[in-house]
Amino acid sequence: MPSARLIAGIPATNKSLFHAVRFNVGDPAACIDFLRDGQKPHRVFICRDIEMARARQHAHADAVSCPRDFEPHGGLSGDRETATAQAVAECLRRQRVTSVEADRTLPLIYAEHLRAAGIAVKYDPQLGVLGRRAKDPQEVELLREAQAATEGAMRMACETVARAAPDRRGVLMHDGEPLTSERLRFMIDVHLLRAGFQNPPPIVACGPQGADCHDHGHGDLRTGQPVIVDIFPRCQRTLYNGDCTRTVVNGQASPEVRRMHEAVVEAKRAAISAVRTGATGEDVHRATLGVIHARGYASGLPASDAPDTWCGMTHGTGHGIGLDVHEPPLLDFKGPALVTGDALTVEPGLYCRAHGGVRVEDLVIVEEGGCRNLNSLFEGLCWD
Repeated sequence: MPSARLIAGIPATNKSLFHAVRFNVGDPAACIDFLRDGQKPHRVFICRDIEMARARQHAHADAVSCPRDFEPHGGLSGDRETATAQAVAECLRRQRVTSVEADRTLPLIYAEHLRAAGIAVKYDPQLGVLGRRAKDPQEVELLREAQAATEGAMRMACETVARAAPDRRGVLMHDGEPLTSERLRFMIDVHLLRAGFQNPPPIVACGPQGADCHDHGHGDLRTGQPVIVDIFPRCQRTLYNGDCTRTVVNGQASPEVRRMHEAVVEAKRAAISAVRTGATGEDVHRATLGVIHARGYASGLPASDAPDTWCGMTHGTGHGIGLDVHEPPLLDFKGPALVTGDALTVEPGLYCRAHGGVRVEDLVIVEEGGCRNLNSLFEGLCWD
């Protein structure tokens, strides 16, 4: 009796489905792998009829069909997603499949139509996960391209901050106007749009705003204060993401900010040294915390009554990256064993309401004996 694996949804938003078929479309679609003992899986890709010719040229599939090819008794719904789910169930029924494995992204509508057709759905927690984690050489190259573009935007942003002239109030001025978080975000967006990237709002957080690791920042940028710049754009052509963080200070950084930065850079190097095939995400995170704690800083979330001088690392060391900017695995407690080809961000940070935040982030590719760092960008505080 044949069995099957199913990933379904909209490839433009379901990156597991896109990764499986490497075909981008904004309408409902499904990828069915029919499994027979001793045979290579036979993949059927079901998509909208007007996409079939293009899919037959580009999709990673053995056969391409549309819902009308698997019209059940009683006809197809006029709703595209419902019709696709009906066609998936009918396709499986015609092949006498009684049980299908599905991944974490399967929309409930597909599970419901399979159930109505008497087909059991079994959840496979690794389907669509391990395959995406182990990046192939083509994916690594696409990530390298994305990270290079991200570094270009980062260099522009940090140099703009460093070279701005402060007014008598300490507010940075650029081309005769105050340099704000919002203005620098716009400059980053334009830079990346010209390079063919779609850019979610980057973090540009100055001084105390940077004490919250995910505060996007607002208002004037000021001299002498650390500015966290975190940029994570997606290439419009390939859909792969970059992700890079640097911290820049216009003028002189305070002694405490310099100490924080030294600890963060040392922690990043310790974490990168711990990355290799078979090491766990927790191993890497503990390498980070070993430096953070040895330098006298805390970790975890501060108590509600902690003083403004409390300084610590409030998040994990990093995460996977690829078609989504946040993917498995996590570099944190209970993080899983790393596999060859994992693409990871390594981003230690320290945060203090009295002084602001410092974070430095690189992107690495896991290899057998270590990892390859896709970053070559300056990591210091002074960019002028």
